[in-house]
Amino acid sequence: MSEGRDLGRGVKVFRIMQAATGAILWIGSALDPLTALDAMARAAGFRDRTRIPSHLRAGGLHVEEVEV
Repeated sequence: MSEGRDLGRGVKVFRIMQAATGAILWIGSALDPLTALDAMARAAGFRDRTRIPSHLRAGGLHVEEVEV
């Protein structure tokens, strides 16, 4: 994970991609990579990252911090 800039309150910007395809699934702010996955899941209508469908998780999800 690359070093990103802190937005003042510990919140950073993350990009989540499907590792197998490189498709960007979500970009947004979160405290850390796991809360970024939870935020992506909630934005897609799921309770949390554990409910992300297996076809989206297939090949892995890549979370990286984005410089802003």
